[in-house]
Amino acid sequence: MAKTFCIANQKGGVGKTTTAVNLAAGLVAQKQKVLLVDLDPQGNATMGSGIDKANLENSVYQVLIGMASASQALQHSVEAGYSILPANRDLAGAEVELVDLENREMRLKLALDAVASQFDFILIDCPPALSLLTLNGLCAADGVVVPMQCEYFALEGLSDLVNTIKQVHANLNPSLKIIGLLRVMFDTRITLQQQVSEQLITHFGDKVFRTIIPRNVRLAEAPSFGVPGVIFDKSARGAQAYIEFAGEMVERIKTM
Repeated sequence: MAKTFCIANQKGGVGKTTTAVNLAAGLVAQKQKVLLVDLDPQGNATMGSGIDKANLENSVYQVLIGMASASQALQHSVEAGYSILPANRDLAGAEVELVDLENREMRLKLALDAVASQFDFILIDCPPALSLLTLNGLCAADGVVVPMQCEYFALEGLSDLVNTIKQVHANLNPSLKIIGLLRVMFDTRITLQQQVSEQLITHFGDKVFRTIIPRNVRLAEAPSFGVPGVIFDKSARGAQAYIEFAGEMVERIKTM
């Protein structure tokens, strides 16, 4: 059965989608079968996987409101090697429509249960807000991977996210936990980032992944070519870091 993880942070612009697509591709390089779920109406993970979000017959929107099954909506990213449950702007409407539906927080989990046996990992790219979409992601997941920049405001957002995860754990999903914190867009030349990194290790210990993702222009360029950075330029520092991170994730799962 697949291990299901949310890539989540309530702060925007912290590299959630970059982490989701590159971790998915990195896990494929580790011989894992991976499903990436795009739960953001912007559809960036869909585009970054080479899928045309403008011409989707079925997407995660149809899956959530019960018009299609997960298997009907699945697409395969040929170059990246993983499957994807894609998203587009239709998903923004799901926020309103889910309110009146039965099991509104559990609809993604119920849909993924039907295909989970086909995969080793399911990764859910969450939107940057605590919404019904994010709640569906958290209820479907075994754990949360938190990408974060080592900056002061990121620490503020982290405490909010930890509280949210505790509430979901207590009320909706008792198996939910933080798998780890991933330091992204890291610049070793900035003293503050080094200080915040040290604070994270002091407070969270081995919950902080050893791998650090450096700030890297090749990772930023990759989405415009419709491929993850680890496919676009395997030799880039950022790509190498994500491949290393995928290996660390596989090892961490073995000890869970």
